[in-house]
Amino acid sequence: MNCIRSFNRYEVKYLLTPEEKERFLEAVGDRLCPDKYGVYTICNIYLDTDDFYFIERSLEKPVYKEKLRIRSYGTADEDTRVFFEIKKKFRKVVYKRRITIPLREVREYIENGIRPESLEGYADNQIFSEIDFLMKRYKPSPKLFLAYDREAYFIREYPEMRVTFDKNIRGRWDNLTLKSDDNTELLDTGIEDYSVMEIKCMGAMPREYAEILSRLKIYPASFSKYGRIYTERCSGRTKSAI
Repeated sequence: MNCIRSFNRYEVKYLLTPEEKERFLEAVGDRLCPDKYGVYTICNIYLDTDDFYFIERSLEKPVYKEKLRIRSYGTADEDTRVFFEIKKKFRKVVYKRRITIPLREVREYIENGIRPESLEGYADNQIFSEIDFLMKRYKPSPKLFLAYDREAYFIREYPEMRVTFDKNIRGRWDNLTLKSDDNTELLDTGIEDYSVMEIKCMGAMPREYAEILSRLKIYPASFSKYGRIYTERCSGRTKSAI
């Protein structure tokens, strides 16, 4: 697996109706190019403390916040290499630090404290030390399985810029494994057939795309998938996935 271990970028989210998504795609036209993977499923396990410190702090919208998660593309088995990552946000810039190791090694580390065997080189060891520091400081454990279906694009004239649409956001609070995407509950945002669009840039959004969004009256939304599912759980509003 080709793994970019560390990067930072701006990520702006928009909660779209089907009509808004269609208008955006029409306005951008053939400058928006599907990435080579097409539509795919992303599965995550979020780690948190027993009193949900990470997500409770995130919902307070502090200047700095961080999360720990394990991610796979599609479901995983014990030998699948998955991402174990720290996601940080400081003053609207998202920073990711991640390693890729077999799911079996992630499980053995979380359950038994066994250091992963597949770490390669200085970068992997440095990032693992940061993960290990957070694990020892906060003692988080798996709390939520969260998955969604992603449709991803890049911009022809700005290859470092990506646009993604996430649908069917779903989660479960038990059976916390990446081996299955079954028995989840769909997140209800109150918008039928909604998409969460993210525009990801290394710097400021190009002016022409900001103007397109303004013309279409599509505005940024404060949206955390984990935060929304956690809030829904607290309020008891979820519905079974198909």
